[in-house]
Amino acid sequence: MSVDIVDLREFYHSALGRLAEQSIAMALSSLWARLPEERLVGLGYAVPYLDRFRTDTERTFAFMPAGQGAVNWPVGEKSSTALVFDEELPLPDSSVDRVLMVHSLEFTENPRESLKEIWRVLAPGGRLVIVVPNRRGVWARMEHTPFGSGRPYSRSQLTTLLREANFTPGASAEALFFPPSKVRTILKFRNLLERLGRRFWPVFSGVIVIEAQKRLYQGLPVAARASRRVFVPVLAPQGVRTTRDRNQG
Repeated sequence: MSVDIVDLREFYHSALGRLAEQSIAMALSSLWARLPEERLVGLGYAVPYLDRFRTDTERTFAFMPAGQGAVNWPVGEKSSTALVFDEELPLPDSSVDRVLMVHSLEFTENPRESLKEIWRVLAPGGRLVIVVPNRRGVWARMEHTPFGSGRPYSRSQLTTLLREANFTPGASAEALFFPPSKVRTILKFRNLLERLGRRFWPVFSGVIVIEAQKRLYQGLPVAARASRRVFVPVLAPQGVRTTRDRNQG
């Protein structure tokens, strides 16, 4: 089940969402410190985290899946958002240095094809970071947050999937060790639970954050195919014949 863009925005504007963002951002900072003069693409709903990197990058784009919907980003500036199909990204080969997937992989129809498409657009030596719900964590079992929707993964499943798509898995981190509760008393202990969780029970984190590098010494088979995906405007009237159609009829 996919998550709508409205639900994602509402979650990250809530108190629980802001704390979740801080926890995941800390895990991301342990993998990516600064990205000077690099091209970064956020795929899925990555805008809460792209703001932390875009000041150093050459340029940053926010690609949002068609099934999810899109919002303008950055706020108050020229839009860097595009509505895309994750298996057919509107980028040339080897055109970006980094890709950040958040609220993306767990909703894709074909995870391997999506990762192969990311492999195509990444430059040689380019790096990918995936933030995905941990199937062993509590957050994947609670449907009142976006992390409770879609397909959760274990670390071994992620590693296997990345290798099949010609990526070399590298460093990883964990986040969201506090329960997804809206009770303020519980949320007050968030920092303590995060520290204890990273030290004593990392396998039960709410999300897994893993980095992988594009592997070059093995080619991927490419099959020519015509795109069958078409954007249909939501507000287009259905079943109404135009004057030209009536004249031809």
